[in-house]
Amino acid sequence: MQPLDTWYRIRNESDVDSPALLVFPDRIQQNIVLLKSMIDDPRRLRPHVKTHKTKELTRLQLEAGISRFKCATVAEAVMLGECEAPDVLMAYPLYGPKLSRFVSLTKRFPKTNFSAIVDHPDAARALADAAMQAGVIIDVFVDLNIGMGRTGIQPGAAAMALYQQCGQSEGLAIQGFHAYDGQVHERDIEKRKVICAQNFEQVKRMAEQVQAAGFAKPRIVIGGSPSFPIYATYPDVECSPGTFILWDKGYADGLPDQPFLPAAVLLTRIVSMPAANRLCVDLGHKAVAAENPLERRVYFLNAPNLKPISQSEEHLVLEAPVGHAWKTGDVLYGLPQHICPTVALYDSLTVVEHGAYAGRWTVASRNRS
Repeated sequence: MQPLDTWYRIRNESDVDSPALLVFPDRIQQNIVLLKSMIDDPRRLRPHVKTHKTKELTRLQLEAGISRFKCATVAEAVMLGECEAPDVLMAYPLYGPKLSRFVSLTKRFPKTNFSAIVDHPDAARALADAAMQAGVIIDVFVDLNIGMGRTGIQPGAAAMALYQQCGQSEGLAIQGFHAYDGQVHERDIEKRKVICAQNFEQVKRMAEQVQAAGFAKPRIVIGGSPSFPIYATYPDVECSPGTFILWDKGYADGLPDQPFLPAAVLLTRIVSMPAANRLCVDLGHKAVAAENPLERRVYFLNAPNLKPISQSEEHLVLEAPVGHAWKTGDVLYGLPQHICPTVALYDSLTVVEHGAYAGRWTVASRNRS
């Protein structure tokens, strides 16, 4: 058994071309077990698949009794349908060709119940028209903007009118509310709890209003990874963490209350040494998510003292201490700061079992079409 501090190393690293994104199924399984232990009923879990986009990781969750999922692209919805996931929420506005593509899934995958979000009267009308043309009924959730400011309708009279419109539209079946609070990143969980309570109060008021208007008790789908442990304690709501399954350096540092294990590691090689204190590795923009500042894109587990100084499409240049012992061809193992967009850069994940490369999992939903 490998020492704890070198769990990421693989014996047959010479068999793995670089850059590669390694995944560790044993750690993934532990993360799924931990997720389920943090909530009273796995039926209240609705994990987002944007983090991994793979059938294998979806099936591991299905086998663990998780039956509801959330996705952001039609390709992810297709992947979930192919896995026969029972319940899939498309949590992204549907316009243009996406409308007909999404509606067609209800017939293509009869074992999966697909639902969608709407945040505007025009979106509701367009979805209703597409559903009626296809001869189907689509479950819908009104998407509320509770502070993220990205999508969603402001809670209040307009949201109430949209809910009523959906409830009266042929082709639609109103289910409840969806609300995402991705703006919540407080490291202190007590501060996070206060903010989540304030955010949820807006949703709660809307739920009370629609019930007073004669609608059935609405389902509520809320939150993401930072707010998951908090909403998990709220009765009835469905929670949507995503990153838990692979975890990353960003959340490991920012959410100390969530002890998920890093289960995805970048393998890269030193391909050049342009100066005595300079190393160049094959980990460019195309191999690790580059939306963060340069110094916060990857953390090298076996070389924490290397400092990134420049990055381009295929190269990452690192500053090394004077007198270092690194050589060209040496392997570095790095934790990505943000795993979700990093996964989207790879056609396949390199599976590591019992300390060795064991195969590949296709990132099936990377291709949007």
